[in-house]
Amino acid sequence: MFQVSSSVMEELKALDTTCVSDALDKLGIIGGLLGIGAVVPGTKICGRAFTVHYVPCGTVKGTVGDFLDDVQPGEVVVIDNGGRTYCTVWGDIMTILSCQKKVAGTVIDGVCRDVPGIKSLGYPMFTKGVYMVTGKDRVECDAVNVPVAVSGVQVRPGDIILGDDSGVVVVPAEKAEEVCNIAKSIAQKEGLIEQEIKNGMSLREARKKTGYHNLQTRAVTK
Repeated sequence: MFQVSSSVMEELKALDTTCVSDALDKLGIIGGLLGIGAVVPGTKICGRAFTVHYVPCGTVKGTVGDFLDDVQPGEVVVIDNGGRTYCTVWGDIMTILSCQKKVAGTVIDGVCRDVPGIKSLGYPMFTKGVYMVTGKDRVECDAVNVPVAVSGVQVRPGDIILGDDSGVVVVPAEKAEEVCNIAKSIAQKEGLIEQEIKNGMSLREARKKTGYHNLQTRAVTK
């Protein structure tokens, strides 16, 4: 597993998902997790992925898993529940334990429940929605720390997850530093545009000055 340095992690944490998404576009990397949004507005996540995979139960019922015991502080739990919205894989007990363990947050390709508890603790939870029906006897955890998919995008253990009110992106661990540097450059140029228009420059002029329309355009190699 590729290890991203703590300094790069801190720099990514200071960025927003929009600049990081543009940086991913520039590198031709698909990283946006469509349909995943914050349950608690204003919360943000940034951390290495701890991945969890669920499948529907068979005739012999499995369990929803006790994987949280193995999650480390600062990691983001990424659950692939196949986008299922008919049952949840997260509730109050998991939220309380995650807060105690200083887990960075949770992303679910599916739904959660016990939203009042999530909101009262301000826990960074990002899902496709909320629904009260339990996943017990409906789905079971069959693997942890394996490559999974969220909204059709691969997430591997150790990849970087960044989420805010605009959504969630996944950054491949081995590309994290390059993505970070590009995203910082984009943020700087967008900040310059904002300053120029405050100073009276037209939007057209400000964007032309900074090359705004091509900030996220993938470079053509010859």
